[in-house]
Amino acid sequence: MTTPPKKTAAEKKGEYRRGTQKKAPKGPSARGAAARAANDKRGVPSVAKPKPPRERSVRDAESRESTPREKPVRDRSEAGSSKRRVKPQRSADAPPSKAGGTVKAEREGPMRVQRALARAGVVSRRGADQAVADGRVQVNGAIATVGQVVDPFRDVIMLDGTPVITRVTSHTWIVVHKPAAVMTTRKDPERRTTVFDLVDDVPGLVYVGRLDFMTEGVLLLTTDGRAAHALTHPSNEVERTYVATVRGDAVTAAKVARRGVQLDDGLVVPREVVAHPLGGRRWALEITITEGKTHEVRRLCDALELEVERLVRTRFGPVRLGDLPSGGARALNSTEREVLDALMAGGK
Repeated sequence: MTTPPKKTAAEKKGEYRRGTQKKAPKGPSARGAAARAANDKRGVPSVAKPKPPRERSVRDAESRESTPREKPVRDRSEAGSSKRRVKPQRSADAPPSKAGGTVKAEREGPMRVQRALARAGVVSRRGADQAVADGRVQVNGAIATVGQVVDPFRDVIMLDGTPVITRVTSHTWIVVHKPAAVMTTRKDPERRTTVFDLVDDVPGLVYVGRLDFMTEGVLLLTTDGRAAHALTHPSNEVERTYVATVRGDAVTAAKVARRGVQLDDGLVVPREVVAHPLGGRRWALEITITEGKTHEVRRLCDALELEVERLVRTRFGPVRLGDLPSGGARALNSTEREVLDALMAGGK
């Protein structure tokens, strides 16, 4: 029997690429035949008997059929997971936060003793005037006089014999969503709810821009009286945006308002006026102003022959109302602080 010539590697490679290589038929090899012959001489069967199947008990069968196999759950808290943990969400039923944030205060120069006392939060501005007039205030051991100028960082000020801390190193800022029927004042003679009842008690806290009793929306509270004055001064032209729900011809009213409306205390020219239909002769009139006059938006709507059903301030400068719930409070974010600092720096 002639053996066929061996194929070279290149020929085998070509067959693999063309897919024409024929597989060698399976059969007993010489090595396997010798092993079987040796086993036959020793009386050992050449083919191993298959093992009998494992008999399962009825209990095992029932457990396998009734309970599906589950993969073991790894406790990631003990093993230490590299995945970022999900931050727990605040419950919608939880009461809104009353706390604000603090901002580093710039050192102010000399000021009147009444203002230093009011900034310290021990008395109101009127109370400070009366305390100085009554001789209850001392500066460096001497009785203070009305209008006396002091340095809060150097002079020792005492009220009724008690030292007053007048060195202010930081200011508190709070953003509040004022509800309707809440007073924008420190104390109300009729004991109605005030905006200061909605936040934590902070000495020297004042509001920035008053809101009417029935007007809702964003309101700023701060212990920085200088900043409050700068943000509300007409020369700085800080924008305030209101959304008034009105009845009447809001489209014509918006056109008239853009040209300016003369009120009792001067001409009002809004920066922007947009009317959005709500249906049923009701409109959402969005007005942006900078003057900040008393009852300005309500008087403007009245002059335009519009009946105001609801009034909400949605923006004060860079601070927007957003999704802050009614009666809730929050701190300023970094962007709001930067813009407010720029506005106050420009107003110096």
